[in-house]
Parts: sequence; C-alpha cells; structure tokens
Amino acid sequence: MNRLLACLVAVSAITAVSGCATDDMATGASVTRFHLGQPIARGPIAVEAADPRDTNGLEFAQISASVARELTRLGWTVVPNNASEQVAMVSLTQQARPAARRSGVTIGIGGGTASYGRHGGVGVGGGVEIPVGGAGPTLVVGSQLSVRIQRRSDATVAWEGRAQMEARGGSPLATRAGAADRLAAALFRDFPGESGRTIRVR
Repeated sequence: MNRLLACLVAVSAITAVSGCATDDMATGASVTRFHLGQPIARGPIAVEAADPRDTNGLEFAQISASVARELTRLGWTVVPNNASEQVAMVSLTQQARPAARRSGVTIGIGGGTASYGRHGGVGVGGGVEIPVGGAGPTLVVGSQLSVRIQRRSDATVAWEGRAQMEARGGSPLATRAGAADRLAAALFRDFPGESGRTIRVR
C-alpha cells in the first residue's frame, strides 16, 4: 500500500511539473500598477515606444494598437506621435526558458533566459536558440508589457503599470502580438487599479 501511494505521489509530481507550461494561462497575468490616487485627465494621448529604436517597427505597431484600444475604451483619444501633451510610453519584453522535461521518474527543469532582438534568432541559457519565426513547444515564453502615462513637457508620470505572463512556445500567446493583446487587457482592467498591489488577472 505504501509503495503504491509513493508511486502515485511520484506520478502526480511529474504530471504537475510537466504540465506547468501547458496550463500556464490558467493562472492568468500578474499585474502591478502605480499612481498617486488622483484623477487622471482623459484627452488626446499618443502611444509611443519607450525605446525610440522600436518606433517604426511592424511589431511595435501591433503592440501599440493593443494599448491604444484599451486607452480608447477608457476615454482617451489616441493621436499620432508628438501630437499631444499626454503620452503613453510602451515596451514589451520577452524571455524564454526550456519547458519542463520528463524522462522516466526523473524531473529536470532547464534554466536560462534571453531577450528577443529585433533581427534574427535569440540565444537562451544552455545553448537553446529562439528562431526568427518564434519559440517552439520545447520553450516557455515569458512576456512583460510595461506602460507609463506621463506628460511630454516634463515627463511627470501620472500612472504606470506592468503585466506579465507565460505561454507555451508556438502558441498564439507566445507571439508578441498575442501577448500584447492579452497583457494590455489585463493591465487596464479596473483602471487605474490599486496602487502598489500585485494582482492576478485571468
């Protein structure tokens, strides 16, 4: 009986670990917001890249569209770059790690992270490389969307937040566009949110 119980526990542990990446979205996105608790004026706002090198890229156009959709829903009027005093500075970063692997009753989880570059594949700790077309199912991709709403003239920040999640490589949520859509919706839910508190948004 004890031996059977031990076997069942071992199998359960293997299943739980190997399924972490597959069921990653069951826990939703981790969201943190910061603000001063004062009303935030709605009006014309531009959505711009925190890193100016990303401004004209197709990928940033997809990311900014996700943020612009949420800002419009909340009452802002999104305008072209440099056409407003209020600006939303946006960045999306991604890292990858090997997914949990199962071999017999041994559980091995790889480590290492890497950032996606603008051109070409990306290396991950342990020699794994993410190809240009995106990560495969052997990788788990972590994405973080950061947004800062500030005044253009003096860079005074009215609100800022970040949202994070993981998705199995090769899935729609592992792409930059897919991650941006999901994370923007999570980040701006119940805006402005409780300052300084990290919540889980499903």
